[in-house]
Amino acid sequence: MAVRKLKPVTAGQRHKIISTFDEITCTVPEKSLLEPIRKSGGRNQTGKMTMRYIGGGHKKMYRIIDFLRDKDGVSAVVKTIEYDPNRTSRIALVVYSDGEKRYIIAPNGLKVGQSVVSGKDVAPEVGNTLFLSDIPLGTIVHNIELRPGQGAVLARSAGSYAQLLSREGKFAIIKLPSGETRMVLTTCKATVGSVSNGDHSIEKSGKAGRSRWLGRRPRNRGVAMNPVDHPMGGGEGRASGGHPRSRKGLPAKGYKTRAKKKDSNKYIIERRKK
Repeated sequence: MAVRKLKPVTAGQRHKIISTFDEITCTVPEKSLLEPIRKSGGRNQTGKMTMRYIGGGHKKMYRIIDFLRDKDGVSAVVKTIEYDPNRTSRIALVVYSDGEKRYIIAPNGLKVGQSVVSGKDVAPEVGNTLFLSDIPLGTIVHNIELRPGQGAVLARSAGSYAQLLSREGKFAIIKLPSGETRMVLTTCKATVGSVSNGDHSIEKSGKAGRSRWLGRRPRNRGVAMNPVDHPMGGGEGRASGGHPRSRKGLPAKGYKTRAKKKDSNKYIIERRKK
């Protein structure tokens, strides 16, 4: 997991910092685990644009990722570490002893030829998926479920991880990447280790064209618009725009949007850092 800074041969390479892709072992994905993705261009079923600044981008296929890890007690061997255009982390192709192939999120340190397994009474080693009741306290984990059997929803992006702090009754207390501390049922599963490609946060595209390859269109600021287009638009000269808010008038930068009576509030011990 390393990055390289390009020499300023052209204007687009002057600030470009990209991954070396040293950990990638295969460039052709497993065909049986692919699904087509149809681009929406930010438009709904009637053709109306409901999400702005989306469009274009390179064609890509979706890699079906196993977030459930429900094949308990069957060991799998890591065959390849691959690039996934749909996520920031790397993915690993694992082949189970009965011949089934699946993609998983590749944790940091996972190597080709290594064995991974999930289920009860499994060793808490990198890549293995266990119930939170079986993971030693203080362990770094990722791919955490919120409800038993739901599949992993927390700590899935590049370099992210959570820490298992303690257990109280039927709940485990976990510190999430955001800094939030919350309770999760011990019957939920999590994978040992942190997510791969931790250097993703220091990468720089270097030019606007790379954003277009990713399907992102130019995004203009509210203060540069007219009053009819945005609450922060208008004014004589270079006006600051007033109170920061969205196009629909919802305040930003500090305004809390979480419902005060949200049912899951009772599971949150400490809110995320501001």
